[in-house]
Amino acid sequence: MNYFNGVRKTGNRQLAGKTAALLLTVSCLLSAARPLQGQTVVKFATLAPDGSTWMKAMRQFTDETSAKTAGRVTFKIYPGGVSGDEKDVVRKIRLGQLQAGGFTGVGIGEIAPEARLLDTPFLFKNTAEIDHIYKALDGDFRKIFENRGYVLLGWAEVGNVNIFSTIPVTKPEDLKAVKMWIWEGDPIAEATFAALKIKPIPLSITDVMTSLQTGMINGVYGSPLSVIALQWFARMKYVFSLPLTNASGAVLISKKTFDTLSKEDQNTMLELGEKHFRALTLQSRKDNEVSVGILKGKKLIFTDPAGPAVVAELERAGEEARLALVGKLYSRELLDKVEASLKTFRSSKKS
Repeated sequence: MNYFNGVRKTGNRQLAGKTAALLLTVSCLLSAARPLQGQTVVKFATLAPDGSTWMKAMRQFTDETSAKTAGRVTFKIYPGGVSGDEKDVVRKIRLGQLQAGGFTGVGIGEIAPEARLLDTPFLFKNTAEIDHIYKALDGDFRKIFENRGYVLLGWAEVGNVNIFSTIPVTKPEDLKAVKMWIWEGDPIAEATFAALKIKPIPLSITDVMTSLQTGMINGVYGSPLSVIALQWFARMKYVFSLPLTNASGAVLISKKTFDTLSKEDQNTMLELGEKHFRALTLQSRKDNEVSVGILKGKKLIFTDPAGPAVVAELERAGEEARLALVGKLYSRELLDKVEASLKTFRSSKKS
């Protein structure tokens, strides 16, 4: 009796051991076949080319976010426009094919037209004013993005935009002799040149270089850094030193995706977004300053406005352009709030 009982007990232990090993193997196979529980893969797209200052900052952000969330949030990045232009990226985010993107004003306008108020002409006089408005109205613009289904991870401005031409420009009347390009379909540019009483030539950005070569246009606008990158500067002789506007940029993530994250991981993304994209904005400003030096080294001549009266005239044109866009892109209430905040800030600086 004791012998057979011992055999039976030994067999039961062996069977239990084999069953446990089999279950462990199956469990491992199932785990390998699916993502880690709670892991979110964010597919991110941008026009910025790999290796650029913009993409370096983005990769620093994604690497640190993945590390600080212990791999719960990871990223797959599509740089250099491989996912299409900014309108394509917005459409793919809506379809769930992408979850986030880095945008210029064009893409921002596709998502939240109200935010293009920040791109309107002659709104800001210096970077201190830019920083003040972005901080003072942070909650307003975050709410605008969230109402459109996005969360703002950080602003990343493109920088000051200047007018480049083959003839000198020191006042609005000079622009009438320039065959000025306008980015086709951009409401901000349309309102700006309408206020300046200029009839520009609408073209897609991909047609600009060919049109410069043929003489169809002899005037463009852009940040110093972008005009160098696009090689437009080689066809230009003059740069109007007073910036036309300051071009915005932003990194946005689908709210649907963001809401799936834990509160801890959401806070991590927001904190790191503020850290890295603020640093990117400051670096972009430095890069544009360096670009100004490069342009001067290439013998481009920077012209100044012909006196305070011209500056005042341009600022009035900026006010006219902003008013023309009320009800089309943004509300009068939002415009008044921005202008009132700027007025208060300027008064405090004077005092």
